[in-house]
Amino acid sequence: MKMVDVLVPLEQEGTEAVVSSWLRRIGDLVQENDPLLELETDKVSVEVPAPTSGRVAEILIEAGQKAVPGSVLARIEAADAAPAHDTAAPDAAEDTPAVQPARRDMSSWHSPAVRKALAETGVDPQALQGSGRDGRLTRADVDAAAARLQDEPPAAPVPVPAAGPQLAGRSVAHDAMRLAIARNMLKSVTEAPQVTAVFEADFSAIMAHRNRHKAAFAADGIPLSYTAYIVLAAARAMRSVPQVNSRRHPDRLEIFDQVNIGIGTALGDKGLVVPVIRDVQDLSLRGVAARLQDVTQRARDNRLTPADMRDGTFTISNHGVSGSLLAAPIIINQPQSAILGVGKLEKRVVVREVGGIDTIQIRPMAYVSLTIDHRVLDGHQTNGWLTAFVAALEGWQD
Repeated sequence: MKMVDVLVPLEQEGTEAVVSSWLRRIGDLVQENDPLLELETDKVSVEVPAPTSGRVAEILIEAGQKAVPGSVLARIEAADAAPAHDTAAPDAAEDTPAVQPARRDMSSWHSPAVRKALAETGVDPQALQGSGRDGRLTRADVDAAAARLQDEPPAAPVPVPAAGPQLAGRSVAHDAMRLAIARNMLKSVTEAPQVTAVFEADFSAIMAHRNRHKAAFAADGIPLSYTAYIVLAAARAMRSVPQVNSRRHPDRLEIFDQVNIGIGTALGDKGLVVPVIRDVQDLSLRGVAARLQDVTQRARDNRLTPADMRDGTFTISNHGVSGSLLAAPIIINQPQSAILGVGKLEKRVVVREVGGIDTIQIRPMAYVSLTIDHRVLDGHQTNGWLTAFVAALEGWQD
């Protein structure tokens, strides 16, 4: 009997992982690369595939338990030792009518995000057709079904007897991602004295450039978003103040030549992830836009890997897309030294000098902020970086 170990991926190193759910049980037959279980880290949920075909013989780390990189999650009795399938009794009559098996309970196959959405919306998963891999439900499937239910006429209200002075509500357990985010945020504000500076940026040049080029980008399947300009402008600002693109050590400051920019991507109530666009200093606007589309879409589809979120040197929080004008402080994604915040883009009345005369104009404006680790950067460097960043946006001519 040949046993094959199922290991926690080594690429999880440095990130705490928890077994969120098992997709197969002891005794189940699996094919190589079939999903066995889901691991949830502070940043992403990932499926661990079967390393070989065979039968699940042992499960060594149960759901809810921590999983250290390299440790054994389960063991599979390899296919050469396990029967390929269950066979019928040899004397079974060939003309016996087939019996339709009962539909299998697929609740254990749902990701944590899907299970949470099902619990919150009350949608029946058995009534849905999944659009994910192997027909599995995605969060988008559940959200779409919930939206359809909201459009249906409401049922007649049921009279409710008067209750005592009790607070109505429900208890929702923190998932592994939310707990890890809480630990990381607390660690960041506890260790680093964080200071925020705020500038205002005129997006007129960006809007004009985008209007001229978005159709050509779209023809190649690349959406040209304002975020792409922001990412590239941030990389250009690093030339003026390279200390912003750094990591603090107790005895030194490590300043990076590579500009690897993480993009905060919200996952609804689940939390957020920060996929990284690498080597932005070497990319064109088209290259940034293409990579941005790839990582943000995979983030929302829960298809990011731990490698997609490693080695960031700077982070951008484009919080304005959800409506806020200003958020401060935006907590630094340590061990980085700074984080950029971009507020809502809106038309404002501003004063501009034209031919030596002050004029009142309406311009598309947004507040931009840089929160810095004051152990690394001072106000002079912070303002110098923001000045270069705003100049890159307002003087865009590529």
